[in-house]
Amino acid sequence: MTMPAAGLTIGQVATATGLSVHTLRFYEREGLFLHPPTRTAGGHRIYSPDDLQWLQLCNRLRDSGMPLIRIKDFADLIRTRPDDYSERLRMLREHEAAVIAKQQALAENLDAIRHKISIYEDHQRTGDTTQIYTDPRN
Repeated sequence: MTMPAAGLTIGQVATATGLSVHTLRFYEREGLFLHPPTRTAGGHRIYSPDDLQWLQLCNRLRDSGMPLIRIKDFADLIRTRPDDYSERLRMLREHEAAVIAKQQALAENLDAIRHKISIYEDHQRTGDTTQIYTDPRN
C-alpha cells in the first residue's frame, strides 16, 4: 500500500490490517499502540507507516495466541523503556516457546487424524472393521 503524504486514515488501516475500525479504536483506548495516532484539525485519526507495521506485528502475535494483555505489556515496555531489550526478548522467547508447543501438539493431532483416515480408507477398500475402534489413537 502506498502511503499518502498525510498518512493513513482509520479506514485505510482497517483495510491494510484486516482489523475493523471498531477494533482499531478499541486498541487505542486499551493502550496497544506505541503512541496515540495524530489527529487532523477535524479530529480524524491519521496513522503512520510505523503504526501500520506495529499493528501487523500485533496481528501476528495475536494470531499466534498471545493475549491482548501481553501485547499491551509489550507495548508498555517499548514506550517506557525504549532502550531496554531484555524484558521484550524474554516475553518474545516465552511466546515463541508457547507457539512451538502448540505446533508440536497440532502435529501430534494431525498424525492421529491421518492415522484414522488411513484406517477408514482401508475399511472402505476392504470392508474390514476390526481395527476401527481397537487402536488407542481412535
